[in-house]
Amino acid sequence: MPITAYLAGPDVFLPDAPGHAARKSAICAAHGITALPPLNEDVASLAAMPEAAAWRIIFAKDMAMMERADIVIANLTPFRGASADAGTLVELGWFLGRGRPIFAYSNSAILFAARSQAQVAAVPDPMPGLTVGGFGLPDNLMIPGAVETGGLPIQLPEGGRDLPFDSLAVFSRCVAAAARRLGVAPG
Repeated sequence: MPITAYLAGPDVFLPDAPGHAARKSAICAAHGITALPPLNEDVASLAAMPEAAAWRIIFAKDMAMMERADIVIANLTPFRGASADAGTLVELGWFLGRGRPIFAYSNSAILFAARSQAQVAAVPDPMPGLTVGGFGLPDNLMIPGAVETGGLPIQLPEGGRDLPFDSLAVFSRCVAAAARRLGVAPG
């Protein structure tokens, strides 16, 4: 039986989101996994809808896609802050709550505590003295904890250097590792 993966992450905001999703889908297919990339371009007349209707339709569409997915492969590259995209983290929690395997990657090699310190240097905390428990992890401890329920840690760039936000190198390793973990034959 084929494995279907919901591709969570802020990739939907990239300038060429459909092309990026097609490249990610091809990588998944090469490993025997069917990708479900949540694109907003697949919602007819989205631009003509009032915002109050549009976001609800996107939410319902993405929830339906997640319901169809066997696993999630999440892009946890920091997005507009020190941590992963908030919407992606909701999706991660959804899969965790349903006991479905979670696999994830980040194109950032910088650990969460260092990213948080850099952010506080740029934008001070609203209350001085707040702490961050880094634990040597790539993000807040709840995120790697959720990912490791799938049996693998968050996949990070090799060599300790960040990769471009849209790089697919770590994604490719993550998909290959997920396929091996699940015993999926290459496509």
